[in-house]
Amino acid sequence: MSYMLLIQEPVGQRATRTEAEGRAAYAAMVAFGQGLSAQGKLKAVESLAGLDAAVRVSHADGQSKTLDGPFAEAKEMIGGFFLLQNVDREEAIAIAQRCPAAQWCTVEVRPLAPCFDGHLA
Repeated sequence: MSYMLLIQEPVGQRATRTEAEGRAAYAAMVAFGQGLSAQGKLKAVESLAGLDAAVRVSHADGQSKTLDGPFAEAKEMIGGFFLLQNVDREEAIAIAQRCPAAQWCTVEVRPLAPCFDGHLA
């Protein structure tokens, strides 16, 4: 099965790090991803820019609307993700527990699934 590890970090956390601390955190995440890749368990991984670079798109009353970040109500942001493959739920959770980001934020584990409730026959 495939699972997504979503790296949920507090908004503004990155700004509290020195450049050296940020580079060290990033290097730890890259090394973690390389280890998963070598095991054949990593399908994709990316780090995401902060909310100040984000744009939200929605539709209401037949109109498309956009809202540029940062978003005042946001307390957390998705800072990146690891898309795992060939793992079960327990292994995905164990991988998340070893993720370096779990030291400074929350790592959410979610299986990939269709966007409707129901069972596939």
